[in-house]
Amino acid sequence: MPDHSFLTWPFFEDRHRALAEGLEEWCGTHLPVDHGDVDAACRVLVSGLGAAGWLRHTGADAGERLDVRSLCLSREILARHDGLADFSFAMQGLGMGAISLFGRAEQREWLARTRSGQAISGFALTEPASGSDVAATATTAVAEAGGWRLDGEKTWISNGGIADVYVVFARTGEAPGAKGLSAFVLPADTAGLTVEERLEVIAPHPLARLRLQGVRLPQSALIGRAGEGFKIAMSVLDVFRATVGAAALGFARRALDEALDRVKARRIQGAALAEMQMVQGHLADMALKIDAAALLIYRAAWTKDQGAARISREAAMAKLYATEAAQEVIDIALQLHGGDGVRHGSVVESLYREIRALRIYEGASDVQKIIIARSIL
Repeated sequence: MPDHSFLTWPFFEDRHRALAEGLEEWCGTHLPVDHGDVDAACRVLVSGLGAAGWLRHTGADAGERLDVRSLCLSREILARHDGLADFSFAMQGLGMGAISLFGRAEQREWLARTRSGQAISGFALTEPASGSDVAATATTAVAEAGGWRLDGEKTWISNGGIADVYVVFARTGEAPGAKGLSAFVLPADTAGLTVEERLEVIAPHPLARLRLQGVRLPQSALIGRAGEGFKIAMSVLDVFRATVGAAALGFARRALDEALDRVKARRIQGAALAEMQMVQGHLADMALKIDAAALLIYRAAWTKDQGAARISREAAMAKLYATEAAQEVIDIALQLHGGDGVRHGSVVESLYREIRALRIYEGASDVQKIIIARSIL
């Protein structure tokens, strides 16, 4: 039985507790889905989450702020039930984050479609030679009469190949490095955009390498102003990095639940594993890491919801600690399952594959350490 006592913490309001209760009920009925065809599963999940109203939390109405606590709670609960459901939810938010925070009225029509589950979004930032180093973006956007021409390559793009719309970051050249980037809305059916390669990973998700060759966009595709792309990207990641920690927390909570069931049922030398002092020590370590991660995550989310302009330090701490701790918690859970833990298709084996990527995407763990160190220097 999952622990919900954290919902009484002062970070949360009654509306957050109601959200958690309602989403738990929905997940219990609809998850997990069949992962046999990952693309089809994501489409089913986006449609279902949208129809049920859960995707409304992935964006904000004009003039309002994203509720980061709702984002984090949603990701934690979905991840505990089904990693692909968390992915589908999260990408609707990350993919449209730039439009939710900076988009104009006509651009927000895409946001209305992604929040209702009628369209799938993607966030096209990473390139072959610029992962965590966003300032090294090489894709170009050249101003032409009435619009822009984009050329370049993006890779490791979540929802690549199934998205209906991408937010793409490209170099417009107003200044060197980070100050010369801009963000654009790119419908997936635009001429010149091709899916060059689908990327297979240990926990299957729709990922792809995209090529932009002579892609022409109208002036209205520009999000915000030219040269603001780095600021827009960092503002989006500032919000969503804490939610990555929340997904990791969901995985860790599920691992602890599975471990508890295992050690209570499994007997050795006439006694339950749970009665062994060493096993109890492992359980204590798991519970401690989970609560510490939750405190960091919901501190970051609460701080942003109180109106903080940036939460770079808090979000970096939350993502770094929660993802690293979840890896350790899941590893302990797998160890307590013995041979059954590495059996393909078991819950802890699935969690073991799911958690690894979270320590890399949206800023690898070492990058988070740099952010934290610079904030205290």
